[in-house]
Amino acid sequence: MPKTSKSNRYQALIEGIFFDHYANDAQSFEFARTELVSKSEELGIDLPSNLGDVVYSVRYRTPLPSRILKTQPEGLEWIIEGAGRARYRFRLVSETRIAPRDDLIRISIPDATPEVIRAYALDDEQALLAIVRYNRLIDTFLGLTTYSLQNHLRTTVKDVGQIEIDELYVGIDTEGCHYIIPVQAKGGNDQIGIVQTSQDIAFVEQKFDGLKCRAISAQFMTDGVVALFELAIQDDQVRVAKERHYRLVPADQINSKAIRNYTPS
Repeated sequence: MPKTSKSNRYQALIEGIFFDHYANDAQSFEFARTELVSKSEELGIDLPSNLGDVVYSVRYRTPLPSRILKTQPEGLEWIIEGAGRARYRFRLVSETRIAPRDDLIRISIPDATPEVIRAYALDDEQALLAIVRYNRLIDTFLGLTTYSLQNHLRTTVKDVGQIEIDELYVGIDTEGCHYIIPVQAKGGNDQIGIVQTSQDIAFVEQKFDGLKCRAISAQFMTDGVVALFELAIQDDQVRVAKERHYRLVPADQINSKAIRNYTPS
């Protein structure tokens, strides 16, 4: 078999598994992680040691294969969500694209990121999480006092299976109310995932019953601008509740006139 790129191999696997189960008018169907192994043997494709990377790739990095996209009814799209331990589910949902708007102002924030962190960050996601943490952007965005509890938290959610939360914060407001804040970070070409948001919210509801969830997504834009979104589930869809764009600059480049313009009237 000719040597192909990793993304092409992953898409071939997902396409094969999809059409093993798909039938006309199907709204959802499940498959087991072990099917990645059997399908790779059938197609002569080398699998990565981390089988989850196959599903992660088509969730966040690359579009689904064109043959799968052609089966989508107008206004709907296929997502792949967890369906329990080592199981996944293809499901049709309303089409959703969460991406930074082009028409929002960019709020300048004095950059508090240590240079050594910028020098040794290993990837975009790690760098973004560090920048958000050191500049207390979650505090600024939500108007809360927040504390990073854990990053890259691997856990399980009932009826979903294993998930990973990029970073988990706890927050306190002026009345002393507590919040749990899962954050997903996306750099490079990765897309903000509605599946990850749904899983993060489900985790909070299961593990922190009674506390309010404020689900956040962070996305690198051009020129080092950080877009922050607060996401919520409404009518079984992930929707944007709030969006802000922050530009990190040296303190001596802060525009005093701009600061006055940011001040609420």
